Amino acid sequence: MQYLRLKKKKDFLKVLKAGKRAHCRSLTVIYFPSDAVKMAVCVGKKYGKSVKRNKIKRLLREAFRSVKGSVLPACSFLLIPKEAEEYSYAVFRRDILCILSKEKLLEDQGDAAHKGKCPLSQTQGI
Repeated sequence: MQYLRLKKKKDFLKVLKAGKRAHCRSLTVIYFPSDAVKMAVCVGKKYGKSVKRNKIKRLLREAFRSVKGSVLPACSFLLIPKEAEEYSYAVFRRDILCILSKEKLLEDQGDAAHKGKCPLSQTQGI
């Protein structure tokens, strides 16, 4: 499954205004139903210099790319990381899976790999 990138300002604004927000430890995901799976990453200058911002974007894109085949309804996703000292692929992938399973956007909800693995639900009693 190929995903498309959100590039136009009107698409960004539609997702930001009408989309549903879901939070986890390392990122916030805003999603809105669309005709295809689309994704964008928002990393502003407060995250550091361009080298660090581009690394964050690469990590988020790859983490999303690894789980995009499991996304059941076609949605537009906006990924916004939270400020941290270090960023890693494993943390982003875990949190994306956590958010998608919590919001019931994954194709296989009975999969043992995703079930009960959300650290947010374990720590906050959700």
